[in-house]
Amino acid sequence: MITIAVLALALVATVQIAAGYREARAARTHPPLGQILDVDGTKVHAMVMGQGPDLVLIHGAGGNLRDFTFDFAERLTDRYRVILFDRPGLGWTDLPHDAPSGAWASQGTSPQAQAALLQAAADQLDVHDPIVLGHSFGGSVALAWALARPDDTAAVVMIAGVAQPWPGDLGPFYTVLGAPWGGALVVPMITAFTPRPYVKDRIDSIFAPQTAPEGYADYIGAGLSMRRTTLRANVRQVNTLRPHMVAMQPKLPTLTMPMEIIHGDADDTVPLAVHSIPLSQQVPGTNLTVLPGVGHMPHHVDPQAVVDAIDRAALRAGLR
Repeated sequence: MITIAVLALALVATVQIAAGYREARAARTHPPLGQILDVDGTKVHAMVMGQGPDLVLIHGAGGNLRDFTFDFAERLTDRYRVILFDRPGLGWTDLPHDAPSGAWASQGTSPQAQAALLQAAADQLDVHDPIVLGHSFGGSVALAWALARPDDTAAVVMIAGVAQPWPGDLGPFYTVLGAPWGGALVVPMITAFTPRPYVKDRIDSIFAPQTAPEGYADYIGAGLSMRRTTLRANVRQVNTLRPHMVAMQPKLPTLTMPMEIIHGDADDTVPLAVHSIPLSQQVPGTNLTVLPGVGHMPHHVDPQAVVDAIDRAALRAGLR
């Protein structure tokens, strides 16, 4: 028994050391691109590009703001002041409850809490009446932002955004990693030992039926998303999202600002029929653009269609 215990401890130590090494390498190779704001004790990673009306970009699950800076945000900087954030617990933004002190230390990471934190960060950047764009999970945060500040949100743009409660469960990945034993034992092993080819395959599965652009996986820093704290934060946020969408759904018809929705009809991650079609029927005056054959990443597969949607939102809001 003593031998088994020693071997088990040695295995745990090996996994943790290997995970720590990979995390340190990810931090060296993919440092923050923008500035780190202190929002009452919580660090928020923000980046500002361009000039013009304010446009806030909010990324999806497991990602960071690099998803937008790979080959999208620069398409907008000639006519918008583009503000990008890492969502709480992802990229280089703290989880609020991990903050050492301050107003956000006891807050959760619901879409509403995330929107409130990012709005406080946006206030530091003197953001006013922005167009708020959300991709995937970021769509739920964009909707929460608009509901919290309806008089200071010029328009909302949803890209394959989570907008409704969904039927069924999230699958074994989130079930296992969301369990206490999975978070303690499986997460460090994923961080320590997941091979690069598997990571690329997983990223391609998000783009399916398309594939990720050349260089995308290296640029966004998949290692940042596979850090132990980041994996746990992402799993916790996704696993607890549905009840917040249930609570948000009855409030959506109160939104009166222009809303543009872009969604691919081949999206199996956030299905068009479950999320964007109902949203387009709930919010008056919403314009839904369906991209035939496009999966979950329209801003990479057809960036011009997304740029056009942003421009339409700006025009409808009187910003252009």
